[in-house]
Amino acid sequence: MNLPQGVMFPTGSLYVGDLHPDVTEAMLYEKFTTAGQVLSLRVCRDTRTKQSLGYGYVNFSQAQDAERALDTMNFDLLKGKPIRIMWCQRDPALRKSGIGNVFIKNLDKNIDNKAMYDTFSAFGNILSCKVALDETGYSKGYGFVHFESEEAANKAIEKVNGMLLNDKKVYVGKFIPRMEREKELGEKAKQFTNIYVKNFGPNMSDDKFYEMFGKFGQITSSVVMRQIDGTSKGFGFVAYDDAKSAERAVQEVNGREYDGNVLYVGRAQKKTERINELKKRYEQLRIERYSRFQGVNLYVKNLDDTFDDEKLRKEFSAYGTITSAKVMTENGRSKGFGFVCFTSPEEATKAVTEMNGRMVGSKPLYVALAQRKEDRRAFLNSQYMQRAQAMRHQNSINFPTTTPPFLIPAVAQGPRFFNHLNPLNHIRPTPRWPTPNAIRPNGTYSLSMLNSPYRGASRSSIQVNNVRNSLHARPITGQQTPPSRPNSKYTSSTNNVLRPINMSIGNGGDIPLTANALASAAPQEQKQILGEKLFRVVEKMYPDVAGKVTGMLLEIDNTELLSMMDNQDTLRAKVEEAIAVLQAHKASSKKGIVVQD
Repeated sequence: MNLPQGVMFPTGSLYVGDLHPDVTEAMLYEKFTTAGQVLSLRVCRDTRTKQSLGYGYVNFSQAQDAERALDTMNFDLLKGKPIRIMWCQRDPALRKSGIGNVFIKNLDKNIDNKAMYDTFSAFGNILSCKVALDETGYSKGYGFVHFESEEAANKAIEKVNGMLLNDKKVYVGKFIPRMEREKELGEKAKQFTNIYVKNFGPNMSDDKFYEMFGKFGQITSSVVMRQIDGTSKGFGFVAYDDAKSAERAVQEVNGREYDGNVLYVGRAQKKTERINELKKRYEQLRIERYSRFQGVNLYVKNLDDTFDDEKLRKEFSAYGTITSAKVMTENGRSKGFGFVCFTSPEEATKAVTEMNGRMVGSKPLYVALAQRKEDRRAFLNSQYMQRAQAMRHQNSINFPTTTPPFLIPAVAQGPRFFNHLNPLNHIRPTPRWPTPNAIRPNGTYSLSMLNSPYRGASRSSIQVNNVRNSLHARPITGQQTPPSRPNSKYTSSTNNVLRPINMSIGNGGDIPLTANALASAAPQEQKQILGEKLFRVVEKMYPDVAGKVTGMLLEIDNTELLSMMDNQDTLRAKVEEAIAVLQAHKASSKKGIVVQD
C-alpha cells in the first residue's frame, strides 16, 4: 500500500476508531509499538466523564512504520472488538468535499468493515471504510468507502453497482453530502405525484376513495389501508400521473370535513424523512416555547412528599400571577421537583430571592430559573472545566512537568503515598512526620520492609539477620530492652536499642475513625488523616522519633491501618517492629553497611 497522493503524513499519524470503551493508552502502545517507534498516542475522552469516545490517535516517527501498522493491524481484535485504522486527516476539506467517497446500501447484515474493505480494496487505495451500525452494534445495511482518487471510486461504482454481495443486490453510487440531499429533496417535494390521506374513518370503501380523488387528475393507483378484518385503518395513498394533479388534490381536500372528521392530505413521505421532519418541528417548537417562558419559568426541587400542584401554586402565589404550577410525578407519587411559571421576569426573580432556601414542610426548597437540559449540561461542564483548570494550574506550580500532548504510560503507577507538596494541604496543617521519600536514612533505605521483610535484604550485598528476623516473626516486648535512664522518655543504650515509656496507647486518638468516615474523605487526605491519628499514638511511646515511625506506618494499606488502630496489641507490636528496623539500620550504618531495596 502506498501513501495517499496529495496528502502529507510527515510523522505517520494514524486514526484508530471503533475502540472498546475499556481500551487504554497502555494497550494501544503495546499493540502499535510492534510496528515501529511510537512518538505519542492518546485515547480521546469526554472532558466531563473521562470516558473513552471510542477513538484515538497514534503518531509514529516514520511514515513507513505507520503504513506497516495500517497494512497489518487494521481490523485486528483489541479487547474482543475489531479496531478500524486509517490515515489521520487533519484537514477535513478532503472528507467534506466528497471526492472519491462512495455510498453503498442494501448490504447484508453480516458484512462488516473488514469484509467491505476487502471487497473494495481491489479498486484502489482506501482512506476510510465504515459500515453504519445501530445502537446495539448491528449493521444498518449501508456504509461508506472513501477512496484515494476519484478514478478508483468511479471504477468501484461501475463494477459493483447492481452486483450480488452475500446474495443481496447492492446499490453503489457517489456520496452526496447532506446539504445537497436536503436541497434535492426540497426540489422533489415541489414535484410530487404520490399523496397521503388520513382521518377518513373506518367506513371508507375503495370505490368511494377513488371517486373522491379521481376528479383532480389521472390516477395511476390508489389504496385504502385495512385491518385484518377488512375495516379501514383510516388512511391511504393516491398516485397521480402528473405533479399538478397531486398538488391540486392537496389544495382542495386538505382540511375538508368527511364523516365527522377533518381530512389531512399531503405529500407522501418515506418513514425516515417523516421522522426527521417531525424531529425538526418538535425541536423548533421546544425552542420557541423555551424562549417564550425564559426568565419567568422556575425550577423548584427538594419538595416535601405532601406537595401537589395546588400546594405548589399556593406557596408561590404571593409573588405574582402564576400561569402554571406543576409537581412532576411518577406512578402517582411526587418525584420531589416541579415548575412554577409567572407572567413576568420581575415576579419570577422576586420568587427566587424569597423562596430559595426557605423551609417549607420538612425541607429547604431549592428555587432557580428553569434551564434547558443542554444549557444546564453546558453550564455544569464549564464549571467542571474551570475547577479542573484551577487544579491543573495549582499542580503545575507544585509539580512542574513537561507532559507531552499525547500520553504514553510506560509503567503502571504504584501506590500513592502522602506527599507534603499535596495541593490540598492548605486545608489541613502540614504533617509532623516525614514522607516516604524522606524516611530513607542517607537516601538508601526503604521502609516498605514492614510489609515484606525479605524484600530489602534480598537485594543487599550483606544480609542483616536481626532486621530480617524481627519483622513479622515475633513481637518485641519491653523485657527485651535495657532499663532506661532517669529523666528520659526514651533512651538509647550502648547497643542503640530504643525503649518505650510506660504510657497507654489508647485507641488511636480521641476522635473515632471508621472505614466509612475515611472513605468519605478525598484520596489525597486519607493518609494525612490517618497520619495525624497515628502520630498522637506513637508520640506517647517514642516522642523523639514519632514522626519517622508514623511515616513508616503510613506505607501500610489504609484498611490494615484502621484494623491496627482498633487493636492496641497489634498497633504496639507494629510500632515496635518499626523501631527495630530503625535500630538495625542505625547499627548497620555505623559498621559501613548500606541496605537497599
